[in-house]
Amino acid sequence: MTRIPVHTVADAPEGGRDALKALEARFGKVLNIHGAMAHAPVVLQAYAALQEVIGAHGTYDARTREAIALVVGNVDRCTYCQSAHTAGARAAGWSTEETVAIRDGSYAGDARLAALLTLVRESAGGLGAVDDATWRAALEAGWSDAELTEASVHIALNLFTNHFNHLVETDLDVPRAPGL
Repeated sequence: MTRIPVHTVADAPEGGRDALKALEARFGKVLNIHGAMAHAPVVLQAYAALQEVIGAHGTYDARTREAIALVVGNVDRCTYCQSAHTAGARAAGWSTEETVAIRDGSYAGDARLAALLTLVRESAGGLGAVDDATWRAALEAGWSDAELTEASVHIALNLFTNHFNHLVETDLDVPRAPGL
């Protein structure tokens, strides 16, 4: 059971209502993660701000963003995020089998993306550090150094949500991802 209240738009603290209303419109309902984040408006506002900046300035497409989220969720063993992003990945065009392969590190459908996901997995599990060989392999696969640098904000966003879910024990309100 979630350790904190999961708010609706109607009962959320004032500082989080607008962001929660926007997330409700985007997802069709208030997800438990968002309703729980609203309990401390700074948390919900920080999440919304990162999402907004990525939307305005990020260069990764939806499939790549969801693949990164699946990798980070797997590294962090976040059931909520792996489940939510499996649904997001399916909506972005990934098959269920591909989402499992992305999560477990066996995805090999696109060498360029696989190189990025290897870098993401290593960074997420290594406190941000990656080996020079991993960085070079991603460059050789066709990623620019700016694109690889951008990965850090996607990793950070997903670490943020994973750690939030672990901290407050967010109840799962989306279909459980296969294999969890």
